[in-house]
Amino acid sequence: MDRILIRGTRRLTGTIHIGGAKNAALPLLAACLLSDKTLTLSNLPHLADVSTMAHLLADLGVNISMNGTSGGGGNHGRVFELNAADISKTTAPYDLVRKMRASVLVLGPLLSRFGKARVSLPGGCAIGTRPVDLHLKALAQMGAEIDLNEGYIEAAAPDGLKGAHIVFPMVTVGGTENLLMAAALAEGETILANAAREPEVTDLARCLVAMGAEIDGIGSDTLHIIGKKELHGADYAVVPDRIETGSYAVAAAVTDGDLTLKGTRLDLIEAVADILRQAGVEISEVDDGIRVRRGAGGLRGVDVMTEPYPGFPTDMQAQLMVLMSVAQGASMMTETIFENRYMHVPELSRMGADINVHGASAIIRGGSGLKGAQVMATDLRASVSLVLAALAAEGETEINRVYHLDRGYERLEEKLAACGADIERVKN
Repeated sequence: MDRILIRGTRRLTGTIHIGGAKNAALPLLAACLLSDKTLTLSNLPHLADVSTMAHLLADLGVNISMNGTSGGGGNHGRVFELNAADISKTTAPYDLVRKMRASVLVLGPLLSRFGKARVSLPGGCAIGTRPVDLHLKALAQMGAEIDLNEGYIEAAAPDGLKGAHIVFPMVTVGGTENLLMAAALAEGETILANAAREPEVTDLARCLVAMGAEIDGIGSDTLHIIGKKELHGADYAVVPDRIETGSYAVAAAVTDGDLTLKGTRLDLIEAVADILRQAGVEISEVDDGIRVRRGAGGLRGVDVMTEPYPGFPTDMQAQLMVLMSVAQGASMMTETIFENRYMHVPELSRMGADINVHGASAIIRGGSGLKGAQVMATDLRASVSLVLAALAAEGETEINRVYHLDRGYERLEEKLAACGADIERVKN
């Protein structure tokens, strides 16, 4: 497996181009299954998860062609043309679905358009329970017959899906996305209450509208969808990645750097920006992006609780913990979304971080300084937290199992090196 070597305490300065959001790209790719016309997606990030979804769609019979790249000036999002006119099967096999939980997003569109779907129960990062039962119960409300058999979700709607009033018992991003796509072709009106409000969900809804769907309440926690008999094609650009944006903002702060993040928007990271400002980080809007640098007063600890959007995102928890480790004073992090998302703590502790976990909360005592060490990545966001810690640490850090990084961060080493980081990937 590849390793990444980082020699820290280099100040990062310059410009980093932010790519399209992975978590938006995956449901957008699945949305092509809703139409027999071509869906053209631009600003797609070149990531392992995007390739996995593309392979799954191709296995189902989607014709995919890459038509150059979008953007410029270092931003090379890919352009895919996807046509699902000749779907050859409605089974998503274990060998593909096991690699990524988001593969379950093909369930809703397959069931809605073809009246049947057989999708393997998903795999992915081991960061806690992310049940698909919320998806299945909601689809059952729309008239789907669902069985779990030999590790597969077997769903059928021989008479088509019917609109329903669905109240999610808890906020579910994947569930909202799956039901949005299912409802787009269902008969009648579907109401999704307590729906996820994440920008990636909004991005999917806007793409569906561009394909001819009728959706009201976009951006709110209650979505009204009037089903259509068919959808048409569209051209759509993937929203910038707010988690990549936040991760590089932390990189600027922990290295006392000055980074301009291009191709992104401040409104996508409002909760993160608010916490970073409380911690002593200066963030300002610039042309086509934002500028981030450490304030003159240095970094200070703050207390943070992860929450569904528009609250502080769980996908930024590990990164912020690194910043708190080098800030002055104590801080507390409380994780409310996933129950097993502190796996990066032992690795950060190996680098000298003073972190004590008590159930869902972690107490971080900052200011002691980080030291380079051999560490191991356990999941996607934990991986980038170790990169951030290594950038701030004295000496050399060796990060193992970095294949997690390739699922969510495009050209990370290249982007950081261009801004002054001493970083290299060692291939085994």
